[in-house]
Amino acid sequence: MTSKHLTVIGAGAWGKTLAQLAADQGHRVKLWSRSDGEPLAEAIAGADILVSAVSMKGVRAIADQVRACGPSPSTILVSATKGLEPETALTPTQIWQDRLPNNPIVVLSGPNLSKEIQQKLPTASVVASRDPQAAEIVQEAFSSALFRVYTSGDPLGVELGGTLKNVMAIAAGVCDGLNLGTNAKAALMTRSLAEIIRIGTHWGASAATFYGLSGLGDLLATSSSPLSRNYQIGYGLAQGKSLAEILTHLEGTAEGINTTQVMVQRADRYQISVPVTRQIDCLLRGETTPQRALSALMQRDTKSE
Repeated sequence: MTSKHLTVIGAGAWGKTLAQLAADQGHRVKLWSRSDGEPLAEAIAGADILVSAVSMKGVRAIADQVRACGPSPSTILVSATKGLEPETALTPTQIWQDRLPNNPIVVLSGPNLSKEIQQKLPTASVVASRDPQAAEIVQEAFSSALFRVYTSGDPLGVELGGTLKNVMAIAAGVCDGLNLGTNAKAALMTRSLAEIIRIGTHWGASAATFYGLSGLGDLLATSSSPLSRNYQIGYGLAQGKSLAEILTHLEGTAEGINTTQVMVQRADRYQISVPVTRQIDCLLRGETTPQRALSALMQRDTKSE
């Protein structure tokens, strides 16, 4: 394997984890954040791969800064952000592609809870791009005995899978917080996946992608672990806590909150059925309670699966 020069932008838990994964593979890695004294232009100079691990709200500003630095057209940009821009409903890679139209863009997503990876527990992930060679380079850069990386040619599907499941992770937290049991959890996850596929394919993604690691895999991980921030929000709401109270004690950003709003707006615009997302939206807005949300879902008109 040829050693690469990587710069990871964003020094949160996920950025640090990705930086460590690359360093463990013998690559030259620089971790940069806005609080660093080093100019961004110096941090990304000569980088073969740029990894963006900033929160959704910071993507556009960072993309503008990177573009101003004039990176080489051969530099690969890897987006590791899971979210949607509230104002435009754009995905992170759509923003990056607009800012760096001549650079290959790769999405990295999967059932990748940072704390478990830091504990050297095994997992798998997906890197997707319209440029197969770029995806393979990133695959090689991060693959290890504990971090198995697959490639995909559906970057939109991989990105949406990692993003839309955050809404369903909130729902899963509510389910567990109410102690609804295994049957209810299984039913919720099954119908949640159907909802993700319904809205994701309308967006332009392949249905098959959502059955993979970035869809079903990430859904299972974040809907089953208290390490998931979105799960923590749902669980806390079910315990009677306010959203403001939960967010006060939450480590990092829960992208599922903004994603819920974008999903509802898109569903309204295109008349897409998203019953789970709608109840989560009402719950986050304080317009319903976990118990009433459950009742609303269970008492919907009967239909074929």
